[in-house]
Amino acid sequence: MDQLTPEPTVGALILNPAGEMLLVQSHKWKGKYTIPGGHVELGEKATQAVVRESKEETGLDVQAVEFLCWQEFIYDEAFWKPRHFLFLDFVCRSEGGQVTLNDEAEEFFWVRPEQALELDIDPYTAVTVREYLRRGQPSKP
Repeated sequence: MDQLTPEPTVGALILNPAGEMLLVQSHKWKGKYTIPGGHVELGEKATQAVVRESKEETGLDVQAVEFLCWQEFIYDEAFWKPRHFLFLDFVCRSEGGQVTLNDEAEEFFWVRPEQALELDIDPYTAVTVREYLRRGQPSKP
């Protein structure tokens, strides 16, 4: 079905107790590393969507959800199909636990946020990480 309006989505920059962030490799981002996230459902607050999407995509429970930045994504070839998204990115923490990926990602790893910028991450995740670092890491563990 053709998209009729921009789709609001959330991204979760998830930090573990060591201050590392979770990156997942996704075929939807042409094999690049990204942060978990997804669509805001009808009637759902963006903060609720971050908690839900984090659990669905990684198996992790997240807390301390804090808004970080927003971005426009308009038919960028970085994604596997043409879409118009409004990205709402949040910083959140997980006290740990086993990461269990759903079918939207192939692998994961934890990395220091400043090191993430040296990796093959998608351009929107790079903006999110830079904003997190610029703000002085607002949700330090």
